[in-house]
Amino acid sequence: MVGVAVGTAALIIVLSVFNGFESVVISLFSIFDPDIEITVVEGKTFHNHEINTDKIRSLPGVISYTEVVEENALLHYKNQQYLATIKGVDSLYQQNSPLDSMQLTGEMVLQQDSLDFAIPGYGIAYFLNLDLDAPDNLISVYIPKRKGNISGLPQESFSSEYIRPTAVFSIQQDFDDKYMLVPLRFARRLLDYSDEVTGIEIRLAKGADVDRIQKEITGIAGAKFKVQNRFQQQEVLYKIMKSEKWAVFLILTFILIIASFSVVGSLSMLILDKQKDIGILRSMGAGNTIIKQIFFFEGLLISLSGAALGLFIGLIVCFIQQQFGLIKLQGGGSFIINAYPVKLIATDFLYVFFTITLIGIGAAWLPVQRIGNQIKRNKIMP
Repeated sequence: MVGVAVGTAALIIVLSVFNGFESVVISLFSIFDPDIEITVVEGKTFHNHEINTDKIRSLPGVISYTEVVEENALLHYKNQQYLATIKGVDSLYQQNSPLDSMQLTGEMVLQQDSLDFAIPGYGIAYFLNLDLDAPDNLISVYIPKRKGNISGLPQESFSSEYIRPTAVFSIQQDFDDKYMLVPLRFARRLLDYSDEVTGIEIRLAKGADVDRIQKEITGIAGAKFKVQNRFQQQEVLYKIMKSEKWAVFLILTFILIIASFSVVGSLSMLILDKQKDIGILRSMGAGNTIIKQIFFFEGLLISLSGAALGLFIGLIVCFIQQQFGLIKLQGGGSFIINAYPVKLIATDFLYVFFTITLIGIGAAWLPVQRIGNQIKRNKIMP
C-alpha cells in the first residue's frame, strides 16, 4: 500500500508541476499574443477596409481592435547590427495590452504628437548594447524597398529611418530577441504602405466566450482570412507541452505497474499462508468463486487505499508548494519565478485514480486465478 501511495503521490505532484509551468508559459505569451488574431490566408498583407471593422468592434466581449504591421528589418545602433522584426501598432495597443507589466526600464511611450519612438525587447537591447540615457541613442531601421530596382548602393536598395528607443520590455526570450515595437504610422511609412496591415489583433474581456467570438469573427471576415485563438497562434508549443506532460504520465504509470508487483507478491504469499483457512471456508460450503472474491477484494483494497493515500499526500505537498514555494528553482534569481509552480487540476486526480484502479484490478486478478491450482496441489478439499 505504501509503494502504491508513493507512486500515486509522485504522479500527482509531477502532473501538477507540469500544469504550473504550462500556466506560467500561457501567462507570458498572453501578454504579447492577443486573444484572437486575424491574418490573410494567402499573401502577407491586406487592406483594413476588407474586413467589417465596426461589426467586429460591436461584438459583446471585444474590448480592443488593433491593426498591426510586422516586417523583418536590420537595426543599426552605433557599431552594432541586429536582425529583428518591427511590429507597428496603433495608439490603442498600449491601452489594452498588459505589456506595461513587463516593462524593464525606461518609459513606455510609442508616439507623442508627431514624434515616433521604439520599444525593443531585452534581447535586442542587449545585442545592440543599447543605452537609453545616451543623447545620441538613435536606432537606424533598414528595410528593403518594395518598389524599384535593386542596386549595389544601400541607400538606393533600402528604406531607412531613425527612431529613438524610450523603454525596454522583457517577456520571454522568443519575444525579447525578436520584436521591437514601433508606431503603426512609422512602419507604414518605412514600408511605403497606405492602409495595408499584416494582421489584426483582438483582445477580449475577462471571462468572454473565446470560441463563440472566434466563430462570429470567422463568419464576418470570410474565407479569405484566418482567425486564430491564442492556442492556435502557438499551436506547436502547446502541443509539445501537452505531449511532454502525458509522456511523463505514461512513464510514471509504467513505474506504478512495476510497483504493483508488490501487491501480486503480497497476495500470493497471503494465499499460501491462508490455505488452512481456505480449507475451512470450503468445508463450510464456500466455493472457489467466493474464495477468489475475498482475495480479489483484499488486493483491490490495498491498491485503492494506496491510491487514496497517495492522492492525499500529493494534494498536501502541492498545496504547501503553492502557498510557500519551499522547493526553489536552481538559479531562480534569473527567472520570473523562484520556486517550482504548481497548479492542481481535478481531472488529473480522476485520471490518476482511474489508472491506479485499473492497475489494482490487474494486480489483484493475477494471483487470485492461481488459487484453484494451489488448493489442488496442497490437497485442500471440501
